[in-house]
Amino acid sequence: MSHAILITGVAGLLGSRMADWIIENEPNYTVVGVDNLSGGYSENLHPKVTFYEMDCADDGIDQVFEAHQPRYVYHFAAYAAEGLSPFIRKYNYQNNLVATANIINACIRFGVERLVFTSSMAVYGHGQPPFDEKDIPQPIDPYGIAKYACEMDIQVAGEQHGLDWCIIRPHNVYGVKQNIWDTYRNVLGIWMTQHLHGEPMSIFGDGEQKRAFSFMDDCLLPLWKAATLPEAAKEIINLGGTRYHSINEANRILKQIMGNATVAYHEARHEVKNAHPTYEKSVQLLGYEEKTSLEEGLKIMWEWAKNQPFRERFRWEKYELEKGLYGFWKSKTPVSK
Repeated sequence: MSHAILITGVAGLLGSRMADWIIENEPNYTVVGVDNLSGGYSENLHPKVTFYEMDCADDGIDQVFEAHQPRYVYHFAAYAAEGLSPFIRKYNYQNNLVATANIINACIRFGVERLVFTSSMAVYGHGQPPFDEKDIPQPIDPYGIAKYACEMDIQVAGEQHGLDWCIIRPHNVYGVKQNIWDTYRNVLGIWMTQHLHGEPMSIFGDGEQKRAFSFMDDCLLPLWKAATLPEAAKEIINLGGTRYHSINEANRILKQIMGNATVAYHEARHEVKNAHPTYEKSVQLLGYEEKTSLEEGLKIMWEWAKNQPFRERFRWEKYELEKGLYGFWKSKTPVSK
């Protein structure tokens, strides 16, 4: 008997690659995908995905659940522009928090066996790295606040309505099928697109901020286990990068791969200086292995990026707030997506 798995954000990096993996490795499952295509691309979709172009906040999501009765739900849909979130608060909460509440309601109503939710390192805020799952979150921006609120709501749904869940906190995931045309998120992709356009790569502040980067392919089997293993039930798990790099180090590695690249330093942003996590829980519960070094992963991603079609880069047409907006974003002419 075939079971359905629902993936939100299926046209983005996590969703499209997870769909690919399930279709290629788990023949007893079919994949149903939902995406509003605001940050993902239909070209990313595997032909065997049953696709609905829809926003997760829409009431029509219930019809998808009713039609397919998914066994597991991966809720990957989000607008993960952490640095931009203070200037688009309303959009941030609508897109991340309200949409997640709608998915939680549907999971409860239709008896989903487990909801896997991708949260963010942003929930830790100004904690003491390496960030551990037992740390008390201290988010410093609306994006981190929204993700933490989603986590809390999911846990309450588990207590009150019996929803089974696994919360994954991935960090700086990158790879083939990433949106490299968004000027506000995915630093490695932003650099690639800037270089392809003959522009210097942007670094905010001194570049000594430390981050852990995670190659998408290394995360796929652990994500599958997050939905299917009994041991992962009602667990919060950091997933990805067992090593960390400064932004400058990551930039140097990419420059060596691309060749003839230049860099421009800009004013510092309101962000956490060092944001690298513990990883032992992901190894113990989900069997995570960091098989791909940052250099190896960037070589794979760059070969893919070079062959992508020209896409217009997304810039916000009208910020909700402009007070305190960084000069680098102000100086660019907004372009609709």
